[in-house]
Amino acid sequence: MADKKDITIDENIFEETIENEKGNVKISDEVISIIATMATSEVPGVHSMSGNITSGIVEFLGGKKSPSKGIKVTVDDLGNITLDIHITITYGYKIPDIAWEVQEKVKKAVEELTGMPVAKVNIHVDGVSIDKSKKEEEEAPADDPEEAAETEEKEETEE
Repeated sequence: MADKKDITIDENIFEETIENEKGNVKISDEVISIIATMATSEVPGVHSMSGNITSGIVEFLGGKKSPSKGIKVTVDDLGNITLDIHITITYGYKIPDIAWEVQEKVKKAVEELTGMPVAKVNIHVDGVSIDKSKKEEEEAPADDPEEAAETEEKEETEE
């Protein structure tokens, strides 16, 4: 089906060109990174995508905010894709389990939607986030007066 794969540069955006009998199909690195971002966001335990310092500076200076922040796409001469994904994990989740699930989902999504092989999905855990809303819910008094009284009784007996 795909006879030849070439990497072309068009307006400073890297694109993967797939030539076949019907013509060319160009897939930019940004499209690949958006697919990876969507797949990553579906994994429970991933709090957010982390950007690198360059993307933070560009956004600070008023540049375009990238929806694929935290993902670097590299395509080798053979058309194999390597993805570097920077994430922040929600506290309480096992980091190796989350990383493995992100790798699997991203590889599957990118290969299915682009038809291009994914050689590697490298996960970089840049931080752990404590969800403040859950913490506040645990500390907030109950709305039901009976539950509030029971909670107060438990606290008094524990002291």
